[in-house]
Amino acid sequence: MKNPIALMGAMDEEVELLLGETEHARSRKAAGITFTEGLFRGQDVVICRCGVGKVNAAAAAQVLISEFGVRALVFTGVAGALHPDLSIGDLVLASESLQHDMDALPLGFAPGVIPFQEESVFPADQRLIALAEQSCLAEKIDFRIGRILSGDRFVADRLEVARLRRDFEGLCTEMEGAAAAQVCRMNGVPHVIIRSMSDKANGEAPGSFAEFTKEASARSFAVVAGMVEHWTAL
Repeated sequence: MKNPIALMGAMDEEVELLLGETEHARSRKAAGITFTEGLFRGQDVVICRCGVGKVNAAAAAQVLISEFGVRALVFTGVAGALHPDLSIGDLVLASESLQHDMDALPLGFAPGVIPFQEESVFPADQRLIALAEQSCLAEKIDFRIGRILSGDRFVADRLEVARLRRDFEGLCTEMEGAAAAQVCRMNGVPHVIIRSMSDKANGEAPGSFAEFTKEASARSFAVVAGMVEHWTAL
């Protein structure tokens, strides 16, 4: 398999539909993560469930790049809505991402800025954003394009939601995307993050997350599947 497309999620629910439709699937482990190669909607792909959190996402992204030679990475899954106009099931296509829990303020760096590094906000590939947008329109799924925030914290507090919106202007928050995006940028690999809202990142978030994760994951799957079907060479 030469230069496959990476399709990555953090949880079983986020990748099980992809795996269920993958033909000629064969799996192997690296860094404790299972990677499945095969044919999905006519394209060579590698699918993995990286696990929750930024370290897991970064490790998986690097393996996909170094060992599988992927030509692009699509991160799919669920997130908590920060923008008040986003409803459960709506999608956010990341124009860019950053780590909201990166905080070296005592050293003179603004929150979200990675010390001594040129880039702390990681832009997604414009061609992949456009492809995801076309797929959303074809599936008649409501979506927004904007900044996604990542941090090793499940946000479930209204005051925290307000702070993240004020300080970072994010549309939604999750726990992996910006880490994978950073690795992609460091390696010159195009990426995009696609997140379906499973909760409103408020006091009701834990219950909403459990109830709507499968529904939200199905919407993300539909968009990713449409992207792969209409993929053109990058």
